[in-house]
Amino acid sequence: MAEKENQSIHRIAILSDTHGLLRPEIKEVLKTCEVILHGGDISSQKILDVLKEIALVYVVRGNNDKEWAEYLDKELVFTLFGLRIYMVHNKKHRKSDLSETDLFIYGHSHKYEEKIVDGVHFLNPGSCGPRRFRQPVTMAVLEVDEETKNWQIQKIDLTESGENKDDRPLQGINEGNLKSTVETIIREMRAGRKVEQIAKKLGVDNEFVEQVCRIYVTHPGVSAQGIVDKMEVSALFDRK
Repeated sequence: MAEKENQSIHRIAILSDTHGLLRPEIKEVLKTCEVILHGGDISSQKILDVLKEIALVYVVRGNNDKEWAEYLDKELVFTLFGLRIYMVHNKKHRKSDLSETDLFIYGHSHKYEEKIVDGVHFLNPGSCGPRRFRQPVTMAVLEVDEETKNWQIQKIDLTESGENKDDRPLQGINEGNLKSTVETIIREMRAGRKVEQIAKKLGVDNEFVEQVCRIYVTHPGVSAQGIVDKMEVSALFDRK
């Protein structure tokens, strides 16, 4: 861990939705922090073990954290360096009373969000795991001055440095056939086809098929249009 000139200032890493991927550049940021807060959807014990080797970890269980994560709490309330923190994976599942909370941390949407509501600081650090098409690769670092009780949040956007072969745009899909492609993927999945088989048959990326299948399984009753909306890929076509 890096030496700090002012020992009263503490750096806390805040991340979420790593989904089984811990990027090297994220690790470098984590090494400069003394505590790691993870908003869920870790997706594997291995990732959590790596985080624990770097620093003290507070983590909540996400909707994609299955049997292996049964021992994890779905929400946490704790105090760090005088800052009262509340964590839950999905903002919709938060407790109703946040009156004794300074910072509310959540994830799930893969979108960075920071706002103040009724005096409570809301923060979604976004996702720094596998990139969901053109969405940014983000996390945050919280700095708390234990002496003055002042604190600030720095957004870290690693989108450009995080580009890799898994971040490529959609292939074989256009805006006009997006919904019908999702419908076909659902039918193929229900027929027992594997991701690789579906992707090859439709001429699309494995990642796209995996995203569709994951949303379909984790959101029972969702429609094809609902899956499209949750994936938020429409903006991609506007950039072409």
